[in-house]
Amino acid sequence: MTTLALALSDLLNDHQTALDELLDRHFNADYRQRTNGDWSTREQFAEHIAHLRAITSAAEVKVLDELTDGSHYAERHRVVVTKRDRTTVEQEVYVFAQLDSDGKFLSLEEVTLMVEGAEQDRNIGSAR
Repeated sequence: MTTLALALSDLLNDHQTALDELLDRHFNADYRQRTNGDWSTREQFAEHIAHLRAITSAAEVKVLDELTDGSHYAERHRVVVTKRDRTTVEQEVYVFAQLDSDGKFLSLEEVTLMVEGAEQDRNIGSAR
């Protein structure tokens, strides 16, 4: 089973591995995500992550709460993103997700709260 902290760390910090390979490692082919009320397909999620990889030099995920019950997954974390321009953004993220039979994310619903950062980065969690 994957965890969101592991998936995010791979996606945002492992620039040596192809994005498609990392997505296949942690996310079902039919993956979909809702962020602050807006649904994305896996392809749209991949666009979002590609954008983040382009502007991010490092990301640190601090898990605050995490619970798995069968295919149900809930988690709360803070992520501190250091952008290539050396500014930082910190967000707290509340997550409810479904895992497939292989332990990969099938769907994920999240609400994000910016804790620290520039106003222009408020929607970094859904930027493409």
